[in-house]
Amino acid sequence: MEHSDVEQHDVPTSTETESEHVDGTTSSVKDELLASLLTVAHIHDHDVSADSLTAGLPLDEGSLTPSVFPRAAERAGLTARLVKSGIVRLNPALFPVVLLLEAGRTCVLLDLDLRQRQARVVFPDLGHADTEVSLDELQQRYSGSAIYVRPRFRFDARSDDVKRDTSRHWFWGVIRENRRLYRDVILGSVAINLFALAMPLFVLNIYDRVVPNHATETLWVLSIGVFVVLCFDLVLRLMRSSFVDLAASRADVKLSSKIMARVLGMRMEARPQSTGSFVAMLQSFESVRSFIGSATVIAMVDLPFVLMFVAIIGIIGPALIIPLVAGIIFILLYALAAQGKLHDLSETTLKVSAQRNATLVESVAQLETVKALRGESRVQGSWEQASAFLSRTGAQLKFLGSSVTSIAQWVQHTVGVCVILIGVYLIVDGSLTQGGLIAAYMLSSRALAPISQAAALLAQYHQSSTALESLNRVMELPVERSETGYIDRPVIKGEVKFDKVNFRYPQAENDSLRDVSMTIQAGQKVAILGRVGCGKSTLQKLLLGFYQPTSGAVMVDDIDIRQFDPLQLRRHIGYVPQDVQLLYGSLKDNIIAGGGSEGVDDELLLTAIRVSGLEPLISSHPQGIELQVGEGGQMLSGGQRQAVAIARAIVHDPAILLLDEPTSAMDHASEEAFKRSLSEYAPGKTLVVVTHRTSLLSLVDRIVVIDSGKIVADGDRDGVMEALRKGQIGRAS
Repeated sequence: MEHSDVEQHDVPTSTETESEHVDGTTSSVKDELLASLLTVAHIHDHDVSADSLTAGLPLDEGSLTPSVFPRAAERAGLTARLVKSGIVRLNPALFPVVLLLEAGRTCVLLDLDLRQRQARVVFPDLGHADTEVSLDELQQRYSGSAIYVRPRFRFDARSDDVKRDTSRHWFWGVIRENRRLYRDVILGSVAINLFALAMPLFVLNIYDRVVPNHATETLWVLSIGVFVVLCFDLVLRLMRSSFVDLAASRADVKLSSKIMARVLGMRMEARPQSTGSFVAMLQSFESVRSFIGSATVIAMVDLPFVLMFVAIIGIIGPALIIPLVAGIIFILLYALAAQGKLHDLSETTLKVSAQRNATLVESVAQLETVKALRGESRVQGSWEQASAFLSRTGAQLKFLGSSVTSIAQWVQHTVGVCVILIGVYLIVDGSLTQGGLIAAYMLSSRALAPISQAAALLAQYHQSSTALESLNRVMELPVERSETGYIDRPVIKGEVKFDKVNFRYPQAENDSLRDVSMTIQAGQKVAILGRVGCGKSTLQKLLLGFYQPTSGAVMVDDIDIRQFDPLQLRRHIGYVPQDVQLLYGSLKDNIIAGGGSEGVDDELLLTAIRVSGLEPLISSHPQGIELQVGEGGQMLSGGQRQAVAIARAIVHDPAILLLDEPTSAMDHASEEAFKRSLSEYAPGKTLVVVTHRTSLLSLVDRIVVIDSGKIVADGDRDGVMEALRKGQIGRAS
């Protein structure tokens, strides 16, 4: 039974809400594959939530796919492998196993009774309850593919002193997964290099035996034999190249996915200061990708066979290996001499390229500001300085790299001349034949070819090595989601508590919050007031889990939010930021962004549109909710962007609403309409409003005043407002 890589298998997934089981029942589970994974995890006592398994994964119309299944299983502490096999040939020792049925249906096979022709299975819509079905009926619905899911052994802190397993490295671990393909490449290279002896030996025999004896029959036999060898050589070369490209392609897909997942999952405090520089660092993966391609691998595999060719030349004529060995040593010495300079130039090129890219991204993103401030000259000057320096550095790197290649080619030709020169004297001396000389000349070129290729790849190696070092730093950034389990809280009341919270932003000199303690009861409406930079927005970011407190704890329903899966926590919280950023796509795409596997109910979508004030825009435009907003929402006004942010904050019906200056870009009429809609929508929900507008205070019944990161006033709305008017609330010490 041949195992196949899950990523290469394409099985349709179910997007239907109702269909028939083999036992006659109907299913209303949308994502059956995810439900089956949850069932297997429960059987192995690895209970996790659906949010934890699918957070950040590329779902297909909100559903898990077989290609993404192993990544979701890994989050549950499981390993998964897809196999093509008949049901009766599945290994019972590896049960339970997920069966992929026709039309994208799934079930979990627990046991088989071949005598009774019965199977014990768990269907997704039956929870964790099992049922008996006919094996014959199950086989009729079976697609021929199943997924083995087994617990993965977990190391604890006691194993930290042991040498780290390189197979778990984000890069080398993926490369090791294709070791079978590389094994076939090595075997093919052995045969190809053995076949390379055919032509020199053919020429040697023709000149030394066929021509002097006029043996035409031998000529035809040797010619046919060489032709057969050349045909096999061609086939092996094509197969070797395709295998290497296949391995590189598989690695490319997995590595790209790992890098993107790490970027999206990194903690906010680890976010780089320059977006453009960070993007350039990620784009450097292109050089790593090209280096692990066919040319590199083939050159490295062919390198050990240099010794074989040198040995054969030594057998033909011992004196002929002198120029060959001298040429190899000379190429290696020059390559080693250039190595340090190549490494320095590669690092410099990467840094300058990142700086130039940062200038480009910043200037394009802030183009209106650049034009308004007439800053084109400064930006243009920075761009041209970076471009000129990059051009000079790149030229030096290219020249040094090409010089290694040129020197290697010069040595290859020079060695060939020396072999002929020495060979002629050996022929005159009678210790070498004419055929032996030609064969030695051909073998000398073949022996130096891998050395020349390896030397030519030296510059590319340093670029890839520098890029890999940068990517290693990216992959070492701390991430939000840990491997430890999270509690599953699909429903919360909405109580919020800050317990002696202190917080300082990375690289900041002062604390943004100092000893903040307060409790917001479920359903309470609270406004947070304070001067600019006093820490109002920071409170909301801590509650969302964007940052972790320096000390103290932030709790929801008396549970530290660090025990929540970040995705599930944010599903319970609707957030309207002060600076609204939209994604390229339609209004609908931006409103339901992050819908996850359960999708968005139409009733909730209509409610979000009504409360946010988007209804007039959608009703009057020909494209309706499919109206394109442009990159960053540039095709909408500031008030319309805020309305979209409000709609996406409430579309999932969260228990907690965090609004940071939600009407700062709205006119008076739009603001009043929003206040009326929110008042009708918000009863029973916890509301936290950060604002400088007194008009929004009618939405709340409690006001908290913050100054310099400390709470200086906290009470009912009317009492705090009266104290503010009388100047009775002082500044924090």
